[in-house]
Parts: sequence; C-alpha cells; structure tokens
Amino acid sequence: MFQGICFMVNGKMCVCVRKDEMMCRIGPDKYKEALEKNGCRPMVHRGKTMVGFVFISPEGMRTKADFDYWMKCSLDFNKIARASNKKDRQTIKAKQNEKSN
Repeated sequence: MFQGICFMVNGKMCVCVRKDEMMCRIGPDKYKEALEKNGCRPMVHRGKTMVGFVFISPEGMRTKADFDYWMKCSLDFNKIARASNKKDRQTIKAKQNEKSN
C-alpha cells in the first residue's frame, strides 16, 4: 500500500519511508496543524485523502528538531490508534507475498 519500509509500534503502523519521503500516521486531531508545516502534504490513496496521514519531504525534516517533531506526533497517536484486525493483516501479507513471487 505504501511502497516503502513501514515501521510498526505495538502492532500498529507508525511511520513509513518511501524514496526520500516519510509518511507519518499522526491522527485526525493534528492533521490540519501538520499541513501548515513546511514540507508536509496530505496522503492521497486511490484518489481519497487519508485524513490523519501525511507525507513529509526532506525539506520538512531538515533538522533533528523537525524529525523529532514528526516522530513524536506519530508515536503520540500510536498510543491511541487502533491496530488493524488480524484478518486485515493476513490479507495484506498475502498480497505482499504475491508481489514478491
């Protein structure tokens, strides 16, 4: 789905790295505020804007403080985020295996 390396925390997707961007799962409460930050853009998947998910360009994480901000947002939301159910995870894993074969 994200075409990159995904990092899970407590069994939940937290951040993904794709090419030179980082996708952060920050939740709907911080979404509007995040989009005002330099180098941040909404995540659009199959034509639908995914509220609560943002892409951060290298420009948006130039400094350690910038990077730490995005990681903190992602980890804070991870504490309250729901994990996908086991069936969803099995379906995703099966699709990934199909692609690699």
